[in-house]
Amino acid sequence: MKIRVIDFETTGLPEDQTKAICEIGWTDVTDDWKVDGPHAMLVNPGHPIPAVTRAIHHISDADVANAISPDVACAKLMDGMEPGDVFAAHNAKFEQAFFGGGQHSWICTLQCARHLFPDAPGHSNQVLRYHLGIDDEDDFDVAASMPPHRAGPDTLVTAFILRRLIFASSVAQLVDLTTAPVVLQTITFGKHRGMRWADLPRDYLKWIAFKSELGPDEKHTARHILGEG
Repeated sequence: MKIRVIDFETTGLPEDQTKAICEIGWTDVTDDWKVDGPHAMLVNPGHPIPAVTRAIHHISDADVANAISPDVACAKLMDGMEPGDVFAAHNAKFEQAFFGGGQHSWICTLQCARHLFPDAPGHSNQVLRYHLGIDDEDDFDVAASMPPHRAGPDTLVTAFILRRLIFASSVAQLVDLTTAPVVLQTITFGKHRGMRWADLPRDYLKWIAFKSELGPDEKHTARHILGEG
């Protein structure tokens, strides 16, 4: 079994009207927990790259002019994937908006880190990188992990975070945790930002749980603290 960690740079967010992949990256984690990567390919999205997204990854229209199409890129990500292999990504919902992954299971390292490392100061892959001391691992190539916000380097960082998550649990558990809501520790929005969820006023918890349009983790946390979920 192997886990293929993937990352996309894109021209827009999943909810945007115009969006497509402009770079793919992947790093494989094998069943003996060795890391093979990173690998990356530029992708021609079929339309100009907006300035707001180019400012994140710095990929230009000229860079992708002769690159492969998104369909070909996604097909390449399936190369070598056998039954029982798994895809992984940091915030997997983003990659899944562009690439289904066939019948393979998925691990979201962001969601799993929220479950297993609740006391981390943040759960982006770069914060977890330094919080977990990934740069100190003997087989971690610091040069290959740079720059951030490029598909290949980001998969390398995520692969090492994934390996730590596996050591703390198991592949099967990570697949399950990927779709399980998280009991959050500290609130990250609104006038109560920075407070512990357990200390929030009950009226506010009830609003979050039953009337707000916040995400499933926030609603689950509020219901959990209220004793109703």
